[in-house]
Amino acid sequence: MPHARRAARAEVGSGPLARVVIESVEPQIDCGALPAKALCGELIPVRAAIYADGHDVLAALVRWRPPDGRWEEAPMEPIGGDRWLGALRCRQPGAAEFQVMGWVDRIGSWLREAAARQRSGQPIQLELQEGARLVAERVPELAPRDGRSARALATMLRAPGASEAERLAAAAGAAVVARLRRSPDPATTTAAAPLPLWVERERAGVGAWYELFVRSEGAVVGPRPRSGTFATAARRLPALAAMGFDVVYLPPIHPIGRTGRKGPNNTQPAGPGDPGSPWAIGAREGGHAAVHPDLGTVADFEAFVASARQLQLEVALDLALQCSPDHPWVTEHPEWFRWRADGTIRHAENPPKVYQDIVPLDFACADRAALWAAVREVVYTWIARGVRIFRVDNPHTKPVALWSWLIAELRRDHPDVVLLAEAFTRPQLLWRLAKAGFSQSYTYFTWRQGRDELAAYALELSEGTSDFLRPNLFANTPDILTAELQQGGPAAFRARLVLAATLSPCYGIYSGFELCENHPLRAGSEEYLDSEKYQLRPRQWDQPQSLAPLITAVNDIRRRHPALQRLRGLAVHRVDTPGLLCYSRRSDDGRDTVLLIVNLDHRRPQEGTTDLDLPKLGLAWDAAFTVRDELTGAVYPWQGPRNYVRLDPQQQPAHIFAIRP
Repeated sequence: MPHARRAARAEVGSGPLARVVIESVEPQIDCGALPAKALCGELIPVRAAIYADGHDVLAALVRWRPPDGRWEEAPMEPIGGDRWLGALRCRQPGAAEFQVMGWVDRIGSWLREAAARQRSGQPIQLELQEGARLVAERVPELAPRDGRSARALATMLRAPGASEAERLAAAAGAAVVARLRRSPDPATTTAAAPLPLWVERERAGVGAWYELFVRSEGAVVGPRPRSGTFATAARRLPALAAMGFDVVYLPPIHPIGRTGRKGPNNTQPAGPGDPGSPWAIGAREGGHAAVHPDLGTVADFEAFVASARQLQLEVALDLALQCSPDHPWVTEHPEWFRWRADGTIRHAENPPKVYQDIVPLDFACADRAALWAAVREVVYTWIARGVRIFRVDNPHTKPVALWSWLIAELRRDHPDVVLLAEAFTRPQLLWRLAKAGFSQSYTYFTWRQGRDELAAYALELSEGTSDFLRPNLFANTPDILTAELQQGGPAAFRARLVLAATLSPCYGIYSGFELCENHPLRAGSEEYLDSEKYQLRPRQWDQPQSLAPLITAVNDIRRRHPALQRLRGLAVHRVDTPGLLCYSRRSDDGRDTVLLIVNLDHRRPQEGTTDLDLPKLGLAWDAAFTVRDELTGAVYPWQGPRNYVRLDPQQQPAHIFAIRP
């Protein structure tokens, strides 16, 4: 009986047969829905699985179109298991795209087979005729000069004048053959779908940050307290520039609410002279677009930004999207907030904690379009005042959709703006915010301790998430004084500085770090005693125990070594004592390699023998080489992978070795 239904028949095409398969192209974020990240001038590795039926020679390339619209390309090479590796480098910021292309290298396959026949003593006259045909087919693709060379080569391959061996050798060494093998063969090429890439200026991924409370610089405490100002804080800028910092980050500088104001050490009620928390934003003097009158005027702020710029410093401003109960928005737009059943406004809460001085905005409210537009207006206002970097407070407590929208607006209008996410949250949410477009992210580095834990996390940041997440390793913050810093003394501060500054091209410290401030509010707490969040904290910066000389040296080393200015290129090396962490960083071009050994024991000297993976340092296994300690200038001759090291934490926290073959 005839079948009731006929199976659908696949159509047999008459055009070129796509034999090459391209899969698993990297980098791609969420199947290409979101762009991977790159910095201007950064070498971005591109990987893909590329294969075909049979045993033909394959070739591949990656090509990319920077924002100016011109395609560039670079070859890809096989690295085993049908995996291929290439790299691209965009030199202009903005939206870009890249594409992997693979093809059957028919000329390469012909050369391989003809050479094999010749070595076995077989005649290759027919193979030479076939080679002539393959070369002649590709002539239309070539420029006139190369076309003439290709036609001449085809003629030579067909002519019986020279020996078969001579003709084959001439083809194998011909420049036009090499050029044809590097170019996609139209008859066999498969092109993967283009993938998006977002390219940002270097400061989006490279820089040393310093967090500074304006109101503490030049402040007077006592019976008649007086806040520091933009003018007095500007006096601190030359010292920060001299230490080698790139970014000065200011916590909120806006008017502070009076309702629910917190006093010293987060107490209530606040006294008449207590300044309150800068994160309780908004009062009768204004909201997020205003400056606190105690600090000065908008013109004073712009002068501060200009002074920083003259010193090659950029100013980063805190973007904290929350309000005090006194913020003008509370009365002008009550629909933007959450209200309790008794008609009172809902404060920020993390039960059992209640933040009486802060009320959260409801970014999912019915009038959210107006609220989101108001946020954009705040950001654009500060951009007009000279700010191009924002540290975003608690972005994980706001909808990711808000950030995706705002970042898209900024990329269209102000693509040079850099956003740092203070996303101390669950890994998936931290990663999602990075994928949504935040230029940088805080990480869990602050709490990572011990050799194995630090090594695993550093490799995760440099390899596992580097296509979308750029870490900014803050050694401390106004909210985080780790037990390690509390208990480890100056040695812990020195070691954590070196780790933060060399495990990532972007790191930061909060002021007071250089003075080794380490007194907690109470045992088991990460809060500072007499926290600057709630009171003025003028400091005497010229103390003899200051880490400023070490900070200056480390930042200088970072600037001199390209290996320390890129996130990728990290390798962890074995050392036979758990108190030492050994790792290296290598520049994109392989010309600069830095080897680091850090003592993680803040009380006792540690000594041991390294077991270096020398190829990852660009050296042969038995190489003789010298290492120069960039911190002390000492030079040591080393041989092979095993070498002795000793570090006393009271004298030197680490070796930062420049490798010299």
